[in-house]
Amino acid sequence: MNLETIQLLIGRDLTLRHFGWLSVLAALALSLLGIYAIDLASAPPPPAGSPLPITPSGLVLKQIIFMAVGITAAAAIVLPHYRFVRFVAWPAMWICLFLLVFILIPQVPTWLVRPRNGARAWINLGPVDFQPAEVAKIAFIMVVADYLRYRRNHRTFVGLIPVGLITLVPVALIMRQPDLGTAILFVPTVFAMLVAAGARLKHLSLVVLIAMCAAPAAYPLLKPHQKQRIIGLVHVIQDSKAGADGINFQSLTARTLTGAGGLTGNPDPKARSLVRFNRLPEAHNDMIYSVIVLRFGLLGGVAVLGLYLLWFAGALLTAAACRDPFGRLVVIGCATIIAAQMFINVGMNIGIVPIIGLTLPFVSYGGSSMLTVWLMTGLVVNIATRRPPRLARPSFEFDDSEETWAD
Repeated sequence: MNLETIQLLIGRDLTLRHFGWLSVLAALALSLLGIYAIDLASAPPPPAGSPLPITPSGLVLKQIIFMAVGITAAAAIVLPHYRFVRFVAWPAMWICLFLLVFILIPQVPTWLVRPRNGARAWINLGPVDFQPAEVAKIAFIMVVADYLRYRRNHRTFVGLIPVGLITLVPVALIMRQPDLGTAILFVPTVFAMLVAAGARLKHLSLVVLIAMCAAPAAYPLLKPHQKQRIIGLVHVIQDSKAGADGINFQSLTARTLTGAGGLTGNPDPKARSLVRFNRLPEAHNDMIYSVIVLRFGLLGGVAVLGLYLLWFAGALLTAAACRDPFGRLVVIGCATIIAAQMFINVGMNIGIVPIIGLTLPFVSYGGSSMLTVWLMTGLVVNIATRRPPRLARPSFEFDDSEETWAD
């Protein structure tokens, strides 16, 4: 490969002075915090005199490996210009859809697809499990960005239908697993991308109104445990102690440990003991935010949210500086899906939304999740590194006075 080919692949007008570094810094801090929190939730205190505050074994060791793989993947995706990344959007989406269908086939042997908690969502790869729905998030963002980049039909109500169909297919397959939490994330993501692409708010508001009216009809389609989560939240609103020994045990325990953190938190040994003796389910995964607040208090919980705000600031400033429509929409999509996931997970931990099985990005244990969020960070840096062409036309600027029959 000669120099000319390398320059074509990577691009010529590069810069290392960009806002994407804010996202990298926040992602690194959150990932390291997550490793400590996983150790706090799953392991006894490290031996006396140990130079590390953690015991690098078990889940902690796996998470360190997941983080290393995620950072490596992010570095790899930064190298090629994002216009070449766009070419793999649709092939990647078709592969993800194939895998989402594959894991739903009942005849697939259980050693390859083993149901967990009633969900068929993971492919057994030996040392690790792979969750296709996680990678499908990135493929979905790139496909929607590719579809919208030079179009204007999405500014009509009828023109929203193709985007809705693109969204419906992966959402339906993920709901079938069932994985309500992951499926929900696609909705705010596509709405944010449509708004950034110039879709009219009156059309999107009408879609929301129709969805709200149709929501009660979808309730009977939910699985029994999903219905119980919603009922449990209603009971908690009516009585804060309701279901403490049943459906709301996980939620109430998480809230109790969160409150036990106080303003500044608890010492490491005490925090570990409280997590164990209270038997918090999924302490290293869905409920890890409660573990962090227990250890570092309200101030620590606010600091974690501040790190996410730093990540969003780097991404949104990158989107604002990018004139290429595809690049801008990819960054908006990545920022929205991480923001929605973070909001829902924190809401689960403090009891304002039902527990629907969503991890805290960068922090919770999980290989597929760690790979996905670091790939999103790599895409943000990729787009931030490429300077916009000097004579590039503005993206998604439309004349609102234009009217069509479908308006």
